[in-house]
Parts: sequence; structure tokens; C-alpha cells
Amino acid sequence: MASTVARDEKDGIPMELADLTTGGSLRPITRWGTPVMHAKTRPVTEFGDELHTLVKDMFATMHAANGVGLAATQVGVDLALFVYECPDADDVVRIGAVCNPQVTVPDGKDRTLESTEEGCLSLPGGYQPLARPDKAVCEGVDPFGEPVRIEGDGLLARCLQHETDHLNGTVFGDRLSTRSRKKLYAQHEELLHLYPDDWPVTPKRKSATQV
Repeated sequence: MASTVARDEKDGIPMELADLTTGGSLRPITRWGTPVMHAKTRPVTEFGDELHTLVKDMFATMHAANGVGLAATQVGVDLALFVYECPDADDVVRIGAVCNPQVTVPDGKDRTLESTEEGCLSLPGGYQPLARPDKAVCEGVDPFGEPVRIEGDGLLARCLQHETDHLNGTVFGDRLSTRSRKKLYAQHEELLHLYPDDWPVTPKRKSATQV
């Protein structure tokens, strides 16, 4: 049964969710190759304090890493959950958290692919062009079990697809050609020394050319 209770808002998002976007603790970001990154996640069934603490920590970790989205697998938790703070095609920053997401994209004549560089916090330093549909709709529930629907375009559409992929055990490198994947890993290896094993708990190191 859908809720009929009006929900107060702060900065354009429900007050309850706004309270989960701050106050979290940093967690290390899990890297590609770790088993949790390559397996399908469990659905979220409990919407209490434990989940809310995880959401807070994920927002804190995403902010510290300068990301626009973060899946639970990226902090080592095999739950179908991601958070985002990402601009859409109009540069409006959209904020949210989605449990048990399902993403749909246009098909047929309504489908337009956009190829642009994509990166992942779990493979820091690597970026390669990847073609994805330029629009996406994500449906699921929020951390309180309330239904949510996000219509995304621009970077937000890419983010919704990228994070939902994570929850199905897919990293964006899986969608690249062999040649592009090799370039991606080479970029990552070149900059890996800047990222401590527990990054962003320990901040990114500065390169010799940075002041």
C-alpha cells in the first residue's frame, strides 16, 4: 500500500533522506577484483538503523572520493543499494538513495547512445569512453521502504546505469572492448601509487607535479 503521508523536504529531497546524507563515517572503497564486486547482490529487506548507518557512510565516502555515485558493493557490502549526488543534463544536482533498483532504458527509435569517458571509484585513475543510452529510468524504494522513481538524462542517466550494473556484479570495464579495457587498466596502474589501500579513509596522495 502506498503511503499517503506528506513528507517534509530539505534542499528538494525528503527530510528523512536529507538527514542520511551527512554524519557518516568513511569506509575504504573496494577495488575491482574483490569477489563482492563481481557477484549479484542481495535485496534489501530491512529498513532500520543498520541500513541508515550504511547509507550515511556511503554518502560520506562518496563525497570524500569526489564521486557522483556509489554502490554498496563498493564499500564491501552485498546489498542492492546505491547512493548518488549527480548532475542531470540541465546541471541540476540530484540526490538520492535507491534500494532494489531496476533500470530501464529506451529502445528502438527512442534509443540514443552517448559515448563519453567513464570512470569508477573502484578502479581509481582509469577512464575510457563507453556508449550508453542517454536516458534512463530507475525504480526501487528509498532507505525507508517508500517507492522511488528517478528519470535521468545526461550524466545522471549514466550514473543510474553504472551503479545498477554494480549491484548485478558488472563493472563498466566488462562493457569495454579488449583494447579499451587494456588502456583502462594501464591508466589505473600508472596512478595507483596515489591511492592508498584504504582510500579515501587515507586521502589521495599528491603527485610530484602537484603543489
